[in-house]
Amino acid sequence: MLDLRPNCECCDKDLPPDSAEAMICTFECTFCADCIADVLKGECPNCGGNFAPRPIRPASKLEKYPASTKRVLKAEGCAPKAARRNR
Repeated sequence: MLDLRPNCECCDKDLPPDSAEAMICTFECTFCADCIADVLKGECPNCGGNFAPRPIRPASKLEKYPASTKRVLKAEGCAPKAARRNR
């Protein structure tokens, strides 16, 4: 089951469970749509994969299966893997 992480790993923007802005990669790395477009250029900085919209868990299921409260933030900064290799 998806964690539904509460924030963008790049800019720390809040991404509540019903956010249409939340995007995830295959490993569930979570970013906002703005960071994916403007900073990451569509590439996950952790795995190099692409993104898909994070599914919205129905409110009726959030009581039994709550979203994660653990915030994840990239301490080393937020850039695509390709850009970091070229540094």
